[in-house]
Amino acid sequence: MSNSAINHTMQIDLFKEQILQAAKTNTHLSIEGGGTKSWYGNKNNFTKLSTRAYAGILEYQPEELVITACAGTPLKEIEAALAAKNQILPFEPPHFGDTATFGGAIGAGLAGPARISAGNLRDFVLGARIMNGKGQDLSFGGKVMKNVAGYDISRLLPGSLGTLSLLLEASVKVLPRPEAMATLRCHTTQANALKVLNEWAGQPLSLTASAWIGESSVDSVGELTFRLSGAVAAVEAARNLMSALVNAKTLEPHEAEVFWANLREQKMSFFETLQENESLYRLALPAACGPLNIGQMHKDIVIEWHGQQRWLKGPSDAATFKALKEIATAHGGHATCFRLGTSVDPSLQRFTLLSEQAHSKGLELVQSRLRAAFDPAGVFATNRLS
Repeated sequence: MSNSAINHTMQIDLFKEQILQAAKTNTHLSIEGGGTKSWYGNKNNFTKLSTRAYAGILEYQPEELVITACAGTPLKEIEAALAAKNQILPFEPPHFGDTATFGGAIGAGLAGPARISAGNLRDFVLGARIMNGKGQDLSFGGKVMKNVAGYDISRLLPGSLGTLSLLLEASVKVLPRPEAMATLRCHTTQANALKVLNEWAGQPLSLTASAWIGESSVDSVGELTFRLSGAVAAVEAARNLMSALVNAKTLEPHEAEVFWANLREQKMSFFETLQENESLYRLALPAACGPLNIGQMHKDIVIEWHGQQRWLKGPSDAATFKALKEIATAHGGHATCFRLGTSVDPSLQRFTLLSEQAHSKGLELVQSRLRAAFDPAGVFATNRLS
């Protein structure tokens, strides 16, 4: 057995010991990787269980488009290994810091600009190895798409924020880097941007990401940036067609790369100027939802995913969040209080609960039964999601 395998075995034993001791002493454990998303989710001051020591790429099959790695593996290490083979994580997970880990990306379940075309992170998880609240080492799914069938627990882990079990390892599907990419930019109103983006999304074009940035008023002219990816001929044809339709200019490759990276990592001025008494809110909405008239919010707005993800800033209080949740629900979506200003009460509820929407109320029972089955002692019951 290699030194790496021995170290991994020892770390697994240590995880089991920590979990069983926590169950015995009625202690809650908060799973943490690089800590770059510790601010995400509800208030969390529980004892940390760090996955950083359980790191390494276990298997990478470029020809099969699958990579398997330990939860504590640095996300940038995963991406570097893929880049060497001209492959990518198609869902573009945000890092929010240099120490982001593979497990942290899965636990947070967040996806970047390409989510609208590639799909959500959850769609790419093929299998997972976990340790439940009873210290049992369990595996679900597989390492190829054909092995994923039935009710796959591994698909429940993305976005669970470590409240279901400890993720040890995961296998995810990767994709080849697009042969060609082009980013275009024009100036138009929010209403027109949403209209053309949804029209384009229904056509066989190479549209893979979009962002409209401007003031939230319906008639305000803002900046629409959109990305094309795919085969050279397809990208060039789409670029010529779309640039003519909206009078768009093509950005230089480096400028485009910086723009999409800053959008993914929320390093744009819109995100970085969050006031200490404000919150950054995220609205997830259906594609057909047009411009919304939302009072008491900051005048600027960032719209991604062809209108399906919208970022707003405004007062950080329960009443404001309640109003946003009602607006989102009325349009078939949901709202998240994504990030808090430095002086905001951290006990503020951050998510739209299952009980708050008619179509998801029935899932509460499913959720509680899953948690009871995987974590009967409530070791991972940190309430980061509820």
